[in-house]
Amino acid sequence: MGITSTLKSGEGIARVATGTYITDTTAAAHDVNCGFTPKYVRIMNETGDAFMEWNDTMADAEAMVLVGDTDPVTWQLVTSNGVTPLDDGTTHGFRIGLNTDVNVTNQQVSWLAIG
Repeated sequence: MGITSTLKSGEGIARVATGTYITDTTAAAHDVNCGFTPKYVRIMNETGDAFMEWNDTMADAEAMVLVGDTDPVTWQLVTSNGVTPLDDGTTHGFRIGLNTDVNVTNQQVSWLAIG
């Protein structure tokens, strides 16, 4: 049995951005302009029991979501309301979809984007 491995090394300096988002009105999808189109995004709800992860091999609006108040705790693939990369010439970043476990009114969302 052999192992096949691939590596994609960054061209120049890796781009990393972090930030937070909170709304006191009805939660909605939120566009983050981090200055680059990320290859990986991780989002955490302030309660610490809901996470969303996306990478550039996934489709737009997909993500893996982990909700800690389920038993057993499991990652689930969502195919809508996940993460969508943005690069429209003006916005270079990503959209946080309205996943109701992660993007909740009056709860801060923290994010990490790596390009």
